Amino acid sequence: MDWQGQKHSEFLMQILLVVFAVVAFAVGYAIESFQMMILIYASGVLLTALITVPNWPFFNRHPLKWLDPSEADRHPKPQATTAASKKKASKQK
Repeated sequence: MDWQGQKHSEFLMQILLVVFAVVAFAVGYAIESFQMMILIYASGVLLTALITVPNWPFFNRHPLKWLDPSEADRHPKPQATTAASKKKASKQK
């Protein structure tokens, strides 16, 4: 799952859970059954997990372009700068 797919999956999960919570509450209130409310919401949680957890193809629409190992060897790694060298460089300006 790519980054955009994760974002899409999380948004879809939040929407589905809220929708199932509202529907479960409305049905449970209308028929005055706490058990039915819990069953509807639990079904919604399972359906939401089935939709959002697996790595479905529509969550992989923006694949990442990884750098080949041979190409990575040609480019040097960035050197970490220390705070002291940054201060000296800013004072010299």
